[in-house]
Amino acid sequence: MNLRERFGRVMRYESADRIPLFDFGYWNETLERWRSEGLPANFTSKNVHLFWGFDFCLSDATYATGVNAGLVPPFDEIILEDRGEEEVVQQADGVRVLRKKFHDTIPAHLGHLLVDRGSWEKYYKPRLSPDHPDRMPPDLSERVMRWAQPGYSELVVPWVGGLYGWIRDWMGVEAVSLIIYDDPAFFEEMVETIADCILATLGRLLEAGANVDACAFWEDMCYNAGPLISPRHFKKFLSPHYRRITDLLDHYGVGIRWVDSDGNIEKLIPLWLDCGINCVMPVEVGTWDGDPLRYRRQFGRELRMMGGFSKRILASTPKEIEKEVYRLLPLVEEGGFIGFCDHLVPPDVPLQNYLYFTKLVRAVWGHGANLSPRVADEIFSHGRT
Repeated sequence: MNLRERFGRVMRYESADRIPLFDFGYWNETLERWRSEGLPANFTSKNVHLFWGFDFCLSDATYATGVNAGLVPPFDEIILEDRGEEEVVQQADGVRVLRKKFHDTIPAHLGHLLVDRGSWEKYYKPRLSPDHPDRMPPDLSERVMRWAQPGYSELVVPWVGGLYGWIRDWMGVEAVSLIIYDDPAFFEEMVETIADCILATLGRLLEAGANVDACAFWEDMCYNAGPLISPRHFKKFLSPHYRRITDLLDHYGVGIRWVDSDGNIEKLIPLWLDCGINCVMPVEVGTWDGDPLRYRRQFGRELRMMGGFSKRILASTPKEIEKEVYRLLPLVEEGGFIGFCDHLVPPDVPLQNYLYFTKLVRAVWGHGANLSPRVADEIFSHGRT
């Protein structure tokens, strides 16, 4: 059984030899720390999953199709000002940010091109034309043929962004929060334009015969106290357009649709489920106790989940790591769940902790069944891992 088969069977609550063993990703500073602690330099964010003996780095899946439902063409990325260890940059989404040069932190927004209808019409709406040829990779037909091969084992997951998250980035949280009240018709127009672009882009991919395992949405629409958009406004402005997209996915048999949102997502889970998005990822635990076991009790098997292993536990002790691995085991055994760190692995996680975690997960969640080779065992003694 290969990765692709395992993923499909686990997400459909069918029997499998084991769950897929995934990583979500890492801060660059985390890899720098681990290299100082013994990780060989030839392992990067693209291949370090092989070091642990994992199957895949999930972030790779969501870009592998080459499909682009976002801004085409992107804005030129321009360094506007050098401030020593920081720099002011115009990003590819047109947002002006203050970015640290040597540390992985979320850049601070300094200014936005999207401020009103005029700037929407000038800068953003033209970049969301559904028909732009760059939305599809030039070798789409070759990719479709490759994905259709019986032995093809990698996941095929188009990443299509989201209906709120992009607008929040382009305008800023405060501005988008106000526009929902001050000019709801304008907000709805932006959402509909994005949805039309996603729908057309996915349609072209699926009409070309792409054998797709899942569809990935991204929103980042919550913080520690809950959603940044009220459930009422979610249902009014977003749900109808999510449903248009998931109806298309239903038509082509793409049964797994996951959404990536940080923060406390509990109030939005039933709304996502209602409009056809049936998986949340990476289930951030946070200070609000976003517990995947509790979510399964609340929402049942209709809800699939990925992530859910607290980064704080990974930074604690082997005893705490082992306790959490076994606590989540019933969910692993039930299906519809693939566990990994609840966000990018941060730099306060020691290499030895992550070596222990990945070795334990292979044995406990993976049952030692048909595992990928683990390069770490060739470098570190069994006593140290």
